[in-house]
Amino acid sequence: MPQRERVTLAEIARTAGVSIATVSRVLNGHTEVSESTRVVVQRLLEEQGYRRRTTHRRDQRGLIELVISEVDCGWCLGVMAGVEEIAATAGYGVVLSTVQQRSDSLPVSGSQGVILVVCGLTGEQRAELDRRKVPYVVVDGVSHPPVDVPSVGVTDWAGGYSATQHLIELGHRRIAAIGGPEQLLCTRARVAGYRAALRAAGLPLDGELVRYAEFRHDGGLEAARSLLELADPPTAVFAGNDEQATGVLEAVRQRELRVPGDISVVGFDDRSFAQWTAPPLTTVRQPLHEMGAAAVRTLLRLVEGQRPDVPGSSSPRS
Repeated sequence: MPQRERVTLAEIARTAGVSIATVSRVLNGHTEVSESTRVVVQRLLEEQGYRRRTTHRRDQRGLIELVISEVDCGWCLGVMAGVEEIAATAGYGVVLSTVQQRSDSLPVSGSQGVILVVCGLTGEQRAELDRRKVPYVVVDGVSHPPVDVPSVGVTDWAGGYSATQHLIELGHRRIAAIGGPEQLLCTRARVAGYRAALRAAGLPLDGELVRYAEFRHDGGLEAARSLLELADPPTAVFAGNDEQATGVLEAVRQRELRVPGDISVVGFDDRSFAQWTAPPLTTVRQPLHEMGAAAVRTLLRLVEGQRPDVPGSSSPRS
């Protein structure tokens, strides 16, 4: 009989109709959960056979607090898996907390250290952590924390360059780029990498081929529609993330075009659903699991009074 796949906190939360943070609180015995919700979550955990990757309580060396800004963010889930695996191996439990996107207050208490998966560490948040003398590491794929803040990120410029170079090597000369919100540093870096690849190949920079949209399916859909309506539309599109890329694929289908026969599409992140699109999406791999693992290793070095040492990477995958 085939072994059942390990159920995740995200699946439990989705079935129970609650947030991942709520499921985590039930797992860790926190009291700020209603009794009715606790009963539902505990029943699902038992029925689904959830097995947490932690050591026995008596063997635990302490707790790591994982603070995220979006509980429904698939990007965060990949990081969380890496955090949980390495923390368990090192003998640490993980407590999940959430914070509003731009809140200056952090729900940090009783932990050995903190990993923040946030979109931009504010000065107030940093001051609060420093005041509490809590070691912390930032995992941020959107902005770039100050150089003196221990952080794990992704090489956005190199990823944009690599994606565009791949399209150029396929023979494309009219290549569009869809970035995320223009004010985000990750957007600027990925688009800058795209432009650098065009310059290196001796191709012109055409401003009408660059669009900015939310990092979501609808953002990619609307941006791609506008690109395909141009008098001289692109033959290839580099999307700022995989969710945008699914929107591009939908826009292409709506115009009865074929990928890759009529147009090529490259995404960014290598999310799990990229292999299930039709056709499977070519994408730049953002190593989310490895980023979470690197964050834990870095944090534990800080907890032990050592100097952090964090490599970063991104690579194309098709």
